[in-house]
Amino acid sequence: MIEPSAVVPPRRFSNVERWGPVSQTLHWVIVALILTMAALGLTMTDLTNSPFKIRLYNLHKSIGLTILVLVGLRVFWRAWAGTPKVIATIPRWQHRLAEGTHIALYALLFALPMNSYAGFPLKWFGFFAVPSLAARNHDMHELFEDVHEWLFWALVVLALGHACAAIYHHLFQRDATLSRMLPKGWLRAPDPQESP
Repeated sequence: MIEPSAVVPPRRFSNVERWGPVSQTLHWVIVALILTMAALGLTMTDLTNSPFKIRLYNLHKSIGLTILVLVGLRVFWRAWAGTPKVIATIPRWQHRLAEGTHIALYALLFALPMNSYAGFPLKWFGFFAVPSLAARNHDMHELFEDVHEWLFWALVVLALGHACAAIYHHLFQRDATLSRMLPKGWLRAPDPQESP
């Protein structure tokens, strides 16, 4: 578990009873970028070789690098601003499972972009060059492509499980797991006394 630092951020930004606006913004921007990158990744490989395909690959990798930076910021902010208090009604095993899932998601979101840059330089959104992490090698490239695909599907499984768990908590466990990752007023936290 990532512990908050001794320097406490202003209350309106900190994660006390719910995720603060910075954490929420980073979370949902990363989600949107992952969905965009997934759509590109699942369609661009079937295209015939062309300048358009090259542009799509560059866009895909540029979004991946952006996600890498944002996830780094998210981890830093989480360490500084802390995490909301554990909801008392959540069983300990579910809390531990959620923590493990978060760690695995962060690891995959770091590994996927890093894996995709090995052997191929990138021009981030056409603005500046990002050097390759390794010398270009055909066999290594084939291996990295396979690993990248495995990591992607692992991310899909974990992300779907994460989303389904949040919905399950809202609809059936009647707690604020989902609503506290949304701006106040967007989704009313269920009353645990009400039947689902």
